[in-house]
Amino acid sequence: MAMRCNHTIHSHHHHFGWDNSNASAMTVAPGESVYVETVDSSGGQFTAASTTADVTTLDFGKVNPVTGPIVIDGAKPGDAIKVTFLGFEACGWGWTALIPGFGLLTDQFPEPALNIWTYEAGDPGTSAFGDHARVPLKPFAGTIGLAPAEAGLHSVVPPRRVGGNMDIRDMGAGTELYLPVEVEGGLFSIGDTHAVQGDGEVCGTAIESQMNVGLKFDLVKEANIPFPHFQTPGPVSRHLDGDGYFVTTGIGEDLFQGARDAVAGMIDLLGRERGLAPADAYMLCSVCGDLRISEIVDMPNWVVSLYFPRVVFT
Repeated sequence: MAMRCNHTIHSHHHHFGWDNSNASAMTVAPGESVYVETVDSSGGQFTAASTTADVTTLDFGKVNPVTGPIVIDGAKPGDAIKVTFLGFEACGWGWTALIPGFGLLTDQFPEPALNIWTYEAGDPGTSAFGDHARVPLKPFAGTIGLAPAEAGLHSVVPPRRVGGNMDIRDMGAGTELYLPVEVEGGLFSIGDTHAVQGDGEVCGTAIESQMNVGLKFDLVKEANIPFPHFQTPGPVSRHLDGDGYFVTTGIGEDLFQGARDAVAGMIDLLGRERGLAPADAYMLCSVCGDLRISEIVDMPNWVVSLYFPRVVFT
């Protein structure tokens, strides 16, 4: 184990969905660290030998498992738990899929697709997308959160005030995340680790890749923060901006439609400029393209842009 932590929690301590009645797997004191084994977002249903046919049999009741819950001793409603990401240990492979009924352009991509990626586990650098591209990697955790106060089982798919499936690519090593506590002990869980993802995760999946994570927990009493916030240890896009970007836009009264139009425009552009099939371009946009709100004040029309890094083609 490369990361030295006070505690270890193994992957069999995982659960599906958020429920504040889940029995805790571990209690830690503020200031302590935990080495967490996660399960990939397919719940182990995909392997490095999987094919597109396996997408059609995916059991959605087993997706997005999270390891936990971990109790942070002394945490009370109104406090905040500070989570510092110490590092990630990657498994060496991952997957990106087009899943029918899921994703920003699901109506335009009704057929399943699957790409298996491999990379150097000990020192993730880049991973190849067939003969088309090499994508710089940036490991992070997509789902990080606490249990909600509302009783019952809640889906892990949508993010919440207490965190969850936020899919923010900057939750990487060195980032410090603050989560608002709604129940005693917080009940922290983590999963959905990615080798890299573009802002927006537009097809619904990134490079989904099992990783083990080192975390340090601290407690901020009576923080009373309304939503999660975080700080990064340095630049957040430099790993991709060396050769500039292709950029497409969507313009109109609806930000969601603007995002769809920007992504669709990039899929068309990559087809023309790089000869990519639409499904391949869509998956690459999800893995390394960044959706941005470029303008939201010049009513009635707003501008959404999709930035695609040209470095993946060099």
